[in-house]
Amino acid sequence: MTRIFLVVATVISAAYALWPLPTDFSTGTAALTLASDFDIDISAIPNPPQDLLDAISRTKGYLQTDQLEALVVDRGASYNQSLQNASSLVSLVLSYDSGVAGEPTSISEEAIDDIDSRVEGYTLTVPEDGSAATIKANSTLGLFRGLTTFGQLWYDLNNTTYTIEAPIAITDSPVFPYRGFMLDTARNYFPVSDILRTLDAMSWVKMTTFHWHMVDSQSFPLEVPEFPELSLNGAYGPSLVYSTNDVQTIVSYANARGIDVLPEIDTPGHTAIIAQAYPEHVACPGATPWATYANEPPAGQLRFANANTTNFTASLISSVSARFPGKYFSTGGDELNTECYAIDESTQADLNTTGKTLEQALDTFTQTVQSVLEDSGKTPVVWEEMVLDFNLTLSNNTIVMVWISSADAAAVADKGFRLVQAPSDYFYLDCGAGGWVGANPSGNSWCDPFKTWQYAYSFDPVANLTDAQAKLVIGGEHLLWTEQSHASNLDSIVWPRAAASAELFWSGPGGNISEALPRLHDVAFRMTQRGVGAIALQPLWCALRPGVCDLTA
Repeated sequence: MTRIFLVVATVISAAYALWPLPTDFSTGTAALTLASDFDIDISAIPNPPQDLLDAISRTKGYLQTDQLEALVVDRGASYNQSLQNASSLVSLVLSYDSGVAGEPTSISEEAIDDIDSRVEGYTLTVPEDGSAATIKANSTLGLFRGLTTFGQLWYDLNNTTYTIEAPIAITDSPVFPYRGFMLDTARNYFPVSDILRTLDAMSWVKMTTFHWHMVDSQSFPLEVPEFPELSLNGAYGPSLVYSTNDVQTIVSYANARGIDVLPEIDTPGHTAIIAQAYPEHVACPGATPWATYANEPPAGQLRFANANTTNFTASLISSVSARFPGKYFSTGGDELNTECYAIDESTQADLNTTGKTLEQALDTFTQTVQSVLEDSGKTPVVWEEMVLDFNLTLSNNTIVMVWISSADAAAVADKGFRLVQAPSDYFYLDCGAGGWVGANPSGNSWCDPFKTWQYAYSFDPVANLTDAQAKLVIGGEHLLWTEQSHASNLDSIVWPRAAASAELFWSGPGGNISEALPRLHDVAFRMTQRGVGAIALQPLWCALRPGVCDLTA
């Protein structure tokens, strides 16, 4: 998984700001402007899908409205003379490679294909003489990824859109197919508009998966028509619910931007809120002290030893999963607290009646729920405890999220499961914000310290794995648990930090942090121009002087 860089200059200039970094590229030193009548030509594509047409329209809009000045001391003023004599690019031609035959499929269709079958590679050429630029790919999704790269090439000086690095030649494809971001919408609610904006930002750095942790013990903000009482009694309020139409909007918006939605209904733990609608299915609801019976308040977990609760859960998962066209669905499985069941008379009675141990009952529950997903053509996803803490019969197709520690990946891989790297010691965006539990003035977050983008970027997803184990790593994701987050600080917590894993899992590990920083500055500034509230990584003085603020400078 080594990176191959064919770069003319020995150091990537501050103006060269592609993210994620292409796997193979070359650039020149010629100035090239974008013509006022620039257009994107798709005449070579028969019956282009509507979402490709929409992506082209957005790309042309960004080229007009980004108006991003180069991050150099004079903001590009010294390029003025070169731009006066530069050729102008009039058109970008999109086409499929010879490997594509028949009616083209849409970005949306390809975004939810089997994760190992997705084709995202593309080639991009930008000549220096003003002749047509080209993007070629073996898929519509690949064309979309190429459009994303093309939109990052350009800067603005006095209303002239330009690059100073023509000719440009890029051949690009990802190292890992899964590149995600997880958002918890249960601790605090996020308006649909915030989720859509987040999806836009994800697409700009070529992420593939929006892992939506929809519900938890604190709230159930998801409308499930077959179980209306869940959101009626479990949401924070009637206006703080994701309706069926909201879900369709989010899924369609994501898919059209090359992003699959991985929904999660965490079970059997993290389900206290279900007691508000179906108390018969929840053990130790509201038990205190909560720290004895749950990782967070309120306590309460599904009575998985009960057949009625198992069937209820299977029906719930079936109902929710049917509203998501993707092929993956997470049933969670983390932080199961056995003390909750020890004090629950109903659970103990069920165990005595069946003669099962708690683990055996959990196995029955898990197999039943997973079979519902597999029968509908979906692949189950679980947190690592389902593999490492319990002896359960899981489908061989199950994907496991490694979250407790990066050191656990080897143990998961050793059991033969595909895995997603989501370790809290690298990718938890909420770490380092201080403790949120009350009456605890000296408390810190459990996963201190703050995870900087540089630390996340340094992660090696196949470290300490054998070659066979490494092949089971399908990618990774940044995660935001939202005990201390809502709409007001979503952008600033996530961006541009989460872009670090987007590049790590597209380009592969081992990137140079000093060379990445100027490009990530560019990501943040361009996001800001597009309406995403990305935070500053350094003082502007440093951003304009790459390398000067490095520790060793």
